[in-house]
Amino acid sequence: MESLKRKLGITALLVLLAGPVLAQQPSGRVEFDLKGKVVAGDREQALSGVEVRTDQGAVTFTDGLGEFSIRAAAGDLLIVSRADFSTVRYRIRDDEEVKVVIEGVADASASRSAISLNTGSQGHRSLLDSANYYKETDIAKSLDFVTRSIELLNDRSNRRDLARSLATLGEIYQYHGQLDLAVDNYRESLETYEALSTRLKLARALNLNGRFDQATELLDSRLAQSGVSAEQRVEGYEILGDASKGQGQTNTAVTYYNQALTIADKNQMAQKVTDLNSRIADAYDTADRTIEAEAFYGNSLRQAKAQDPAREVQESEKVADFYNKRSRYPEEIALRKQSLERLRAMEAPVEGRAEGPEADSITIQEVNYKIGRAYLAQDRQEEAIPFLAESIKEASSQGDLVVEKDATRRLSEVYRNRGDFEKALELYQQYVALVDTLYIRKEQELGQAARFSREMASRQSRISSLEQERELSQSKYDLALAEQRLVQEINKRQLYIIYSLIFGLILTGLAAFFYYRSNRQKELANHLLALKGLRTQMNPHFIFNALNSVNHYIARNDERSANRYLNDFSTLMRTVLDNSERDFIPLSEEVELLELYLKLEHARFPDKFDYAVEVDPHLDLEAFSIPPMLLQPYVENAVWHGLRYKEDKGRLQVRIGPENPGVLRIEISDDGIGRKRSAEVKTRN
Repeated sequence: MESLKRKLGITALLVLLAGPVLAQQPSGRVEFDLKGKVVAGDREQALSGVEVRTDQGAVTFTDGLGEFSIRAAAGDLLIVSRADFSTVRYRIRDDEEVKVVIEGVADASASRSAISLNTGSQGHRSLLDSANYYKETDIAKSLDFVTRSIELLNDRSNRRDLARSLATLGEIYQYHGQLDLAVDNYRESLETYEALSTRLKLARALNLNGRFDQATELLDSRLAQSGVSAEQRVEGYEILGDASKGQGQTNTAVTYYNQALTIADKNQMAQKVTDLNSRIADAYDTADRTIEAEAFYGNSLRQAKAQDPAREVQESEKVADFYNKRSRYPEEIALRKQSLERLRAMEAPVEGRAEGPEADSITIQEVNYKIGRAYLAQDRQEEAIPFLAESIKEASSQGDLVVEKDATRRLSEVYRNRGDFEKALELYQQYVALVDTLYIRKEQELGQAARFSREMASRQSRISSLEQERELSQSKYDLALAEQRLVQEINKRQLYIIYSLIFGLILTGLAAFFYYRSNRQKELANHLLALKGLRTQMNPHFIFNALNSVNHYIARNDERSANRYLNDFSTLMRTVLDNSERDFIPLSEEVELLELYLKLEHARFPDKFDYAVEVDPHLDLEAFSIPPMLLQPYVENAVWHGLRYKEDKGRLQVRIGPENPGVLRIEISDDGIGRKRSAEVKTRN
């Protein structure tokens, strides 16, 4: 019921406000904001500076996008005029958007091209300076100047200037809270021309948009590169710290902040030293590490006092908020009273540390309200009353409805608690009136925000089309230049072909000579390798040990075993000698030789190991060739140094199979005593 009454009251107030306006209009005349656009010719080139007026006296001019908005009503005569074309008249029928196409006008792009040629980079910088000047006060003008700066580059290939325009556009959108558009334009600027300053702006915008991992990825490997200034390193590490803090990684954030703090302190960047101490304190405060946070807040507050009063007020209020969160009200009140004295001395509010139009200002009424609220938290109502009353008075004079509303409600509660119900009721009625007024204002702001978003989208679309036109013009220019160079290249290629043929003949002769000489050297090397293989393959230790085994069988009168062992041994030696004359043998022969060798070694050490040679059944052993006795040294090493000294019985396994098409995998594994123990035994023996 109460909300219904409030809505009825708001409706009545809107009717009362609208009454005088409607009373001034002729009977039956309903005005509206007529939006439109003035373009030239089939290409629909936007015309700026065109006078647009109605027969009722309203006047405006088109902006850099050729767009206008004028107050009019159905039936009014719309008059569009400029010195270089005939005046156009149009009878307005309704509030739909109007497009005025002007025929017979000199191409607007040609005139702008002339401006571009005359002004060059100087004109481009001037337009960007103007855009930055109007960034905070008039976004329409600011965007208009950026648009004109991009139009100025339509027939030029200066990618750096275009990147600057796009980066400036990103700054404008970021200031006005359009973070998605800001990120898109920063990215496009980076794609056009790589600049660390733009990369830093993009990373900060990503942080503000909550995309912390992307911000970290964007900067992580860039700050350590050469050519980065101290200021850029400080800003970069600060942004990385913000990203880590946003992800809840307090220690990482503090590490980045400390890196930035070291550089800032070394380069005497006093403002940044204060900011970074404050950010470290914020990180600790977020992690609820009160002792560390208070220490760094103390540092930042001392440093801020050594700077200007405004900076001291900013930091004092931040530390006071820290005390408030921890219910340390006396310390909070003391700091806020100091801030109050400095604000009165400056006679102006102090901007908060946040950026953009929504950044809170530190005002006298707000500080008074917070002091009163702190007193109330301690149940010291008598002391809270003057501060709340002063807050209401200041807020009313400054039109600060939010603070006035909150302070009025608090003061009403104080009087109610004291039993002064008449005063409490009066203040509560004021509070209800303020809520209604604030509700109306918020409704208007929401409507303005919706219109603002539509205008932003329209302007961004226009800027994107300008960029596409610029890329198309650049492509045409590049194509013409390529055609001109093609003729020159054809003549050069003919000469290159002749020179290449002569060089090819010489190269072929040299290649044939070196190939012949290489073959001769390879044959000689193969002969030497065969001799060396013959020497190395006949392992004297193995032969000696094998003969000892034969002698052992003879000593035991085991004539059959001795004959069998000697027969296998002679087969192995004959195979080794036969293979020594060959560079490669089939893998099947190498496997047979390896199995014969393992059979002999197992006969000598039957209690020390078992062995197995596993060959993939689908593997064609004849399809692979291998140098003779390539595998035997590895197997011998496994037996003599790994399995021979093992106390219990070990196992040696050889696996042969395909790794992938065209590649063979041979794996020799044992469970011997290991390399370290084998080295110790070898040293001892």
